[in-house]
Amino acid sequence: MLHPDHIGHRVRVIVNTDAKNEADDQFAIVHAALTPSFDIVGMTAAHYGHRKHPRSMLESRAEIDLLMRLLGEAGRRFPVSNGAERALPDERTPVPSEGADLIVREARRDDTDLPLYVTFYGPLTDMASALLIAPDIAERHVVVIWIGGGPYPSGGPEYNLSNDIAAANVVFDSGVELWQVPQDVYRMMGVGYAEMMLKVYPHGELGRYLVDQVVDYNARTRPVRWEYRSWGDSPAVGLILNPVGGQSDMVPSPRFADDMTYVPRPDDERRVRVFRSVDQRYILEDFFAKLKLWHDGELFRDYPEEADA
Repeated sequence: MLHPDHIGHRVRVIVNTDAKNEADDQFAIVHAALTPSFDIVGMTAAHYGHRKHPRSMLESRAEIDLLMRLLGEAGRRFPVSNGAERALPDERTPVPSEGADLIVREARRDDTDLPLYVTFYGPLTDMASALLIAPDIAERHVVVIWIGGGPYPSGGPEYNLSNDIAAANVVFDSGVELWQVPQDVYRMMGVGYAEMMLKVYPHGELGRYLVDQVVDYNARTRPVRWEYRSWGDSPAVGLILNPVGGQSDMVPSPRFADDMTYVPRPDDERRVRVFRSVDQRYILEDFFAKLKLWHDGELFRDYPEEADA
């Protein structure tokens, strides 16, 4: 049995997700929600540009709300907020939102020494806006984990980055602690349909939905029949649980050109942590186990009272 009251210090986490963009955010959202050591202080709906939907942030919000409903009691514990509806117009102008306000408020808290992890499964718009509104939060104990950016050393087209290049430059220019999981690493989180049918689908309405939406998305968007999906956003959860569960390097922080290639900055004092690999099997098995425990009613159940001697 796993219950938050039986965990030691819980870490504060904000989940910022373009949840309806594809079909992998859903697994990372549920994984975070089912992790007792996370004190999730908010889930924020992120935009994913306007190429797929003119109101993409609100589509993300509806998907988060659906997942929270399917999680039942476990999903009712988390406040959900709206992020920015669009990308930054430039590197100096924030796009105010509830999501940016949440980051600022939690980063400035003085009643805890525990770090604040802010995970981004999509663009960095809300983090950049928070830094532009309140530059002092870059000096607080905040760790930003971003799933995005092209492979090193060159970079290049990558979807999350494409939806707000200006925001990425703001965050990479700032002093905030930043962990990056680039495209060549997050693509290695592949899970086959057969494994999903065995380990996800049997676990109630939530399990069925998670698998069905993957199959539906692939059928609608892929020119050939796929039997897998990369759960590319899930390293954002796994690396909080196990920060040494991957190989990483501290590299000079780049900037991003309009074509999304990496551009060295004039000085090399600013460093960011770039993951070269992650422990895929640990992350996936942790999700499968927590989903089963949740479905069986064991994940958040209290330990039984000890019998009197």
